Amino acid sequence: MKTMSDAPALLVARHLRKSYALSPGSRTFAAVDDVSLEVTPGETLALVGESGCGKTTLARLLLRLIEPDAGEISFDGHDLLSARGAQLRALRRQMQMIFQDPFSSLDPRMRVGAIVGEPLEIHESALSRSARRQRVAQALDDVGLEARALDRFPHEFSGGQRQRIGIARAMVLRPKLVVADEPVSALDVSVGAQILELLRDLQAQYGLTYLFISHSLPVVAQLATRVAVMQAGRLVELGPAERVLNSPEHPYTRDLLAAVPTLPA
Repeated sequence: MKTMSDAPALLVARHLRKSYALSPGSRTFAAVDDVSLEVTPGETLALVGESGCGKTTLARLLLRLIEPDAGEISFDGHDLLSARGAQLRALRRQMQMIFQDPFSSLDPRMRVGAIVGEPLEIHESALSRSARRQRVAQALDDVGLEARALDRFPHEFSGGQRQRIGIARAMVLRPKLVVADEPVSALDVSVGAQILELLRDLQAQYGLTYLFISHSLPVVAQLATRVAVMQAGRLVELGPAERVLNSPEHPYTRDLLAAVPTLPA
């Protein structure tokens, strides 16, 4: 029986590059500069670094929401960059994203049932209306929201509840990979802790694989099995969470850890 450590990687990136011009006609800068990594089924790989280091750009490349200038990406054994049409849709349904801001990521004009059910309309259009509603109700139940939330609007919910709605939307297709982009940074600490606990529970229940993006090392320490540290578009350190967070090898990682405030004894 294969263990997590020797199972084939779910997501593999090789030598990814993405550059942008600072302004029209100006020189370019590398938002992602020769990044290679693998994500193994069932793990939580945390991608950490300061704002502007390229974390979100890398995540969008890995989901093929934007195209790289160079490099290779494979997902579940398939070449993601060459996939087209039905094959690309089939791969994309297995890769979902939880966004940073629970206020701007939900359409205020749509009811919660329509928001959470939208991926089903796209990827499982043959589902009957009643079957879709049942799936949405189950997804809401999975994140701790009652079925009556279906017919309400996002503004009727707190920030933490809105993030639960966003998680339900990501989970309704039962994806293999979930990319969580700073999912608790807009929330109070106590609410964020509840969301992290929910993500742990969902991972245990459904065997999810997470790519977890954060600038907060204390948050990463609660969830990650491995940590990748990003600086100015490049990966500067990658390893087991315990080793990276307790015995960092790169000066930048040490600086990040040194900047974490400590409470007085």
